[in-house]
Amino acid sequence: MVIDAHQHFWQYDPVRDAWIDESMQVIRRDFFPEHLEPVLASNGVHGCVAVQADQSENETAFLLDLADKHPFIKGVVGWTDLRSPDVRERLAAYAAHPKLKGFRHIVQGEPDTNFLLGDAFCRGIAALAEFGFTYDILVYPKQLAATAAFVEKFPDHRFVIDHVAKPDFKTGELDEWAAYMRRIAQSPNVYCKLSGLVTEADWQHWQQAHFEPFLDVILECFGPNRLMFGSDWPVCLLAAEYAQVKNIITSYISKLSTAEQNNIMGGNAISFYHL
Repeated sequence: MVIDAHQHFWQYDPVRDAWIDESMQVIRRDFFPEHLEPVLASNGVHGCVAVQADQSENETAFLLDLADKHPFIKGVVGWTDLRSPDVRERLAAYAAHPKLKGFRHIVQGEPDTNFLLGDAFCRGIAALAEFGFTYDILVYPKQLAATAAFVEKFPDHRFVIDHVAKPDFKTGELDEWAAYMRRIAQSPNVYCKLSGLVTEADWQHWQQAHFEPFLDVILECFGPNRLMFGSDWPVCLLAAEYAQVKNIITSYISKLSTAEQNNIMGGNAISFYHL
């Protein structure tokens, strides 16, 4: 089964979604399951994991409602305030939803590069494990030092790095990013999503070759059993069509065994998120 481990839905709101600026006209509209389902079908993808794009519990409810109505949405990564004093009560309530698999915070937008290491946030992360929830790590390379220390604090928790931590594909500079990713990958409980590549590259002029040195690092340090394909649809539409995004990964991993390719394209997401 082929699983897209990372995509989004939204009903576009110009105030809430102010991050979608003038340069992003192509995604300044609604994106619902009826828009994605035929795209997945035409690309041989059998299901997906819907990930939060707005930091509100309304967003989590919105995604869970869509997942209840559309069987191809196999899981949801939602948002709740992990720093809240009543986080355990909130998580206990969410545990009743079988398609809610984990949570994410948009840490890349936090001005404090050590946000992940805050006491209140770490208490929330510790509570996730009690209910079997995963955590998606969304960071920029400047936050990787904190990320490494963070995952080392929680050796038994299931983490996944979103978008290979958004390295600079435009310049090709990878040494510092690679050093931190190698350190993070030493924690066997951390996975990595092969997603969000094209949007961190030159939208008009990216080439497969721009990504391969970075993918070489990720494959070397995480191995084929801790990597997942994700499209980052519809954000990917800023730079590529769905088929192009999928082809970046399938062409890169074609050198691997069939079993390893199948794991990256679906099996690892199924096991990580308990789909």
